[in-house]
Amino acid sequence: MVYQDEFSIQTNLHGQMHNIDAQVRNIIARSGIATGTAHIFNVGSTGAIGTIEFEPGLERDYPEMLDRLIPPSRSYGHEQAWHDGNGHSHLQATLMGPALTVPVRDGHPVLGTWQQIFHIECDIKPRTRAIVVTVQGE
Repeated sequence: MVYQDEFSIQTNLHGQMHNIDAQVRNIIARSGIATGTAHIFNVGSTGAIGTIEFEPGLERDYPEMLDRLIPPSRSYGHEQAWHDGNGHSHLQATLMGPALTVPVRDGHPVLGTWQQIFHIECDIKPRTRAIVVTVQGE
């Protein structure tokens, strides 16, 4: 069986993180699937999905780490072509990836005690992000 649903989040700035664990859990519960996988996908090329212990320290540390690895710069080819200030946004989102797949057991995502599903905005301007969740199994 396959079940798919989506929700949206509003982002305001580069590096903003959202804990989307509850929305994903609700979709898994509505799917009626007890055993399988849940695939969580950010629609767009400058947002990313992952897991983390969602707490204020890491909510600050993670975007700062991405900016150290791939800092804003006018020297990126994307900047030279488009001059829109978000070349690093595309690279950061691509490094992290737009999707995450987690196992589903007994109708719940299989995650560690301190592991939540999150979205991070890598773009430099506010966005409305569609997050598509596809649950497969039985």
